[in-house]
Amino acid sequence: MNAAWPAPDAEDLDGWHLRSAGGVTQRANSVWPVSAPSDSAAALRSTTRWYADRRQPVIFQLSHRAENAGLEALLDQQSYSKQSQTLIMTATAGPTAARASAVEATNPLPAKSTITMSDAPTQDWLELWWSVDGRGGPQEMAIAHSILIAAPALYATAHDDQGVAVGTGRLAMPNVAGSEGWGGVYSMAVHPQARRRGIATEILGALTTAGADRGLHSYWLAHGDSCQLRCPGALRSCRIHRTGPLPLPPSAAAPSLGSLLRRGLHWSVTPLRPLEIRRSQLPRDR
Repeated sequence: MNAAWPAPDAEDLDGWHLRSAGGVTQRANSVWPVSAPSDSAAALRSTTRWYADRRQPVIFQLSHRAENAGLEALLDQQSYSKQSQTLIMTATAGPTAARASAVEATNPLPAKSTITMSDAPTQDWLELWWSVDGRGGPQEMAIAHSILIAAPALYATAHDDQGVAVGTGRLAMPNVAGSEGWGGVYSMAVHPQARRRGIATEILGALTTAGADRGLHSYWLAHGDSCQLRCPGALRSCRIHRTGPLPLPPSAAAPSLGSLLRRGLHWSVTPLRPLEIRRSQLPRDR
């Protein structure tokens, strides 16, 4: 997943991958603990200095695994707050396309709407996605654009009958050893006035179809807690909650989890617990 959303400023530190992107997205401005450092306390001190030089808080992105128990204890001792959680789901393309076709027949795109695919985000794709899910102005959007194009990906844009972009989606295809056949679904966004028309479902279908043409067979979808989740079927009991004192702004027009799950792929929660964001206080002026 790191290769699917690469930070423009990154450094490896004794098993930790430090990432910075001017504060644009938590994912690209956090520590990914790939492996345990030889001295966790020393690594944390060096990490704190690294982010202080960039005037950023220290943020860790981690999952609840046995190998992270020592790090979690250290972060608790250092009063790191639990900021947010992300639900990671996976899907494997299989014999569920018939169910997808049934969904498409009963909930099609509006007449004359089209989906176009590209290897890079077009200007209307970028502007729509940023208006729905972005945080900041033109400078932050430019940084986000640099993150997007740094990884191989496909971009789907839904246009209405006037040629106006009404939906976006991104399928990252990281070229990393061990990830062959996998793609990651990102940047699903629908214009507020175009919701509940099946647009997100169609975008997801276009992305996974294009992915299959490129040899992909499995997908992951990271769904943050900035949206209310409606969890159908086996996922009905899931609830992602915010535990930190610094909540993120909601993405009011992001498609619901339920609408994505209605696609003909069977999405399931991974055995790992949700990814969790732990962050320090903002660095003091020096």
